[in-house]
Amino acid sequence: MKIIETPISGVLVLEPRVFSDARGLFFETYNERVFRELGITERFVQDNQSRSKKGVLRGMHYQTDQPQGKLIRVLNGEIFDVVVDLRQQSPTFGKWAAVRLSSENKRMLWVPKEFAHGFYTVSDSADVAYKVTEFYAPQLERTLVWNDPDVGIAWPLKGEPILSDKDQAGHRLVEYAG
Repeated sequence: MKIIETPISGVLVLEPRVFSDARGLFFETYNERVFRELGITERFVQDNQSRSKKGVLRGMHYQTDQPQGKLIRVLNGEIFDVVVDLRQQSPTFGKWAAVRLSSENKRMLWVPKEFAHGFYTVSDSADVAYKVTEFYAPQLERTLVWNDPDVGIAWPLKGEPILSDKDQAGHRLVEYAG
């Protein structure tokens, strides 16, 4: 597995080895031994999947008290995937990093705990799979507003994004309390 570092410590783009022949292709999306060798030792407890149509922006989500590490990949389509560092003692607190994940490039994004995460669907639709290290706890879920001017994410928007009520009502980074 190839590792591509991002500007934010701990956030990794993972590019699996793909084996192709006349029948199609094969690649491992998760192998505990390989991930441990990469320094990702967290235990995954839940798998999630979402489908979004073009122009949908989901995020920027995180959980307090029970933060989730996430391994994200796209099964079909393409997304602009974004993380924001919420580690208050980090030199990159409040900074963001983004990567395009697609079914074509087969890349995955490792998002450690204490990051807000979200994505924008750039293809007609996208099916996204997430492995998470903690169970979903709706009472602990928070949303950092997607267009916080203090964070300044450069979303590749084509018009206004399609947002849930929860995502429209997110808070700003200056209100973040961990």
